[in-house]
Amino acid sequence: MRAVVTRVSSASVEVDGEVVGAVGRGLLALVGVRRGDGVDQARELARKVHGLRVFPGEDGERSASDLGLPVLVVSQFTLYGDTRKGRRPSWVEAAPGPEAEPLVDAVVAELRARGAEVATGVFGASMRVASVNEGPMTLLLEV
Repeated sequence: MRAVVTRVSSASVEVDGEVVGAVGRGLLALVGVRRGDGVDQARELARKVHGLRVFPGEDGERSASDLGLPVLVVSQFTLYGDTRKGRRPSWVEAAPGPEAEPLVDAVVAELRARGAEVATGVFGASMRVASVNEGPMTLLLEV
C-alpha cells in the first residue's frame, strides 16, 4: 500500500457538487492499494499515518495522534500508475476495486480504532479534492 500524506490547514472532497468529507487542520491521505496487499498492510499504513510526526510543537515534532487532529482519507488507485514506458500510465500494479475497497475501508477503520476522527471520499467516484497545504509538507508512505 502507498499513501501520499499532506499536512493541511483544511481539506475537502466533493462528489457531484456535494462535499462528502472535510477536515480542518490535520492530514490528507491519498491511499493506493497494490495487487496482493492485505489487512496487515492496511493496519500498518494507518499506524504510520496517525503517528507521523509532521506538526511543529514546543517540544519537537508532533503527530496527528498526539494533537487529536483529523485525517481525510481519499482512495487513489492512480498512485500505482506506472509511467516508465511511454506517455500512457499502466495500471497493472493497482488492485482492482473489489480487492482495494475493503482495504481502504480497513485503513479508515484502523485510524478510527486508534482514536482518529476520519472523513472520507467515496470509493470509485469521480472526486474533486481541495486542500490548503501547510508548509508544504507532503510525504510518500509505503508499506
